[in-house]
Amino acid sequence: MQKVNINIPITITGRHVEVTDAIREFVIKKIEGIRIDSPKILEVKVILDIQRDRQIAQITLFCANNITIDASTEGADMYAAIDETVTKVMRRMRKHKTRILKGFRPHHQESIRHLPEGIYEADVLEDTPEEPKEEPEPMIIHREGYTLRTLYKEEAIMDMELNDKPFVLYRNARRNVLQIVYRRPDGDYAIVELGESIQA
Repeated sequence: MQKVNINIPITITGRHVEVTDAIREFVIKKIEGIRIDSPKILEVKVILDIQRDRQIAQITLFCANNITIDASTEGADMYAAIDETVTKVMRRMRKHKTRILKGFRPHHQESIRHLPEGIYEADVLEDTPEEPKEEPEPMIIHREGYTLRTLYKEEAIMDMELNDKPFVLYRNARRNVLQIVYRRPDGDYAIVELGESIQA
């Protein structure tokens, strides 16, 4: 087990808040205090944001084997939000290690559960003439990059569980099609398939 996470590149960004030396030292101490040997941490990015009465801490770990683990917490106190976010990250790292030890990666013909799959046309996302909806007020959002990866659906599920993302877009390693896996309100997972198979 790795004793300390020293000399890891840690980038701390403040949005609407100044990153003081005290906050920086607190974050670095918390990151270096993570004592989990798998997955190995290669880089850490931390975003601290204050939006009116909300203080948000988001931590993203970039680990070996292309594993990304992130978590975020909202609260009234930034230090408490950072502390809780580190706890979430550690919990997800332990979950990942446990699943790897249990041989979570499936064989080509195996599956951990049945997932319903469906193909939908693009117009299902558009408003129908019979039920017009009001246009939402425009809002400023942060642009984020997204790397499309080739995964088995079981790997996509594990990737979603390791992060705060509500869905994962990926290329199915078995069928070479784009799919989105997401968590349904009842707690199960579902897959939406985008388009037709792409011939190799």
